[in-house]
Amino acid sequence: MSKAEKTRQFIIEKTASLFNTKGYLSTSLSDISEATGLTKGSIYGNFENKDEVALEVYKYNAALQAKNMTRSFSDEFVTTIDKLHAIVSFYRKNWKVVFENGGCPLMNAATEADDIFPELKKQVTRSFESWIQKITAVIMDGQESGEIYPNIHADEYGSLFIMLIEGGILLSKTTGDEKYLNTALNRIAFMIDKELKIFPS
Repeated sequence: MSKAEKTRQFIIEKTASLFNTKGYLSTSLSDISEATGLTKGSIYGNFENKDEVALEVYKYNAALQAKNMTRSFSDEFVTTIDKLHAIVSFYRKNWKVVFENGGCPLMNAATEADDIFPELKKQVTRSFESWIQKITAVIMDGQESGEIYPNIHADEYGSLFIMLIEGGILLSKTTGDEKYLNTALNRIAFMIDKELKIFPS
């Protein structure tokens, strides 16, 4: 990695929590300078403008979340049901860390981007689509292995899991009460065990 690449990565990592907490649109160049200890000239020497910094920081934050979620689908969890429950467990165990770092980066960026920052909106769309596809693929694997009912629509459940998680995070972070996220996670756990899982006859 070249010196320039190291500096870019330093800026991204140092401002990752800042952008997610303060906002991708609200974070100023002065905020970036203060967080990194670098001059504005140095920042512009590595990025074309603040929007480019914001995009790269979003990609970094989204990649971290994707990495954490991918662990839920690893070979550590033998059955499909275990893998789906690992998603629930991840948020039960890590909700404090998620909240302290500003909440879900996908949701935060989605509420900001819309039509004001179309390139960011495009990246967020890709992130959500990827997340849905990963959960859908796990459910479909379960259908093939005979763990999950073959007649359910895997993509609908993949989308529904994400809607419940994101809605739970939004309400809990806004109100400061974790019960909303727990309610959402409880509902997902119920669906996994009562709607998806095939019980031995």
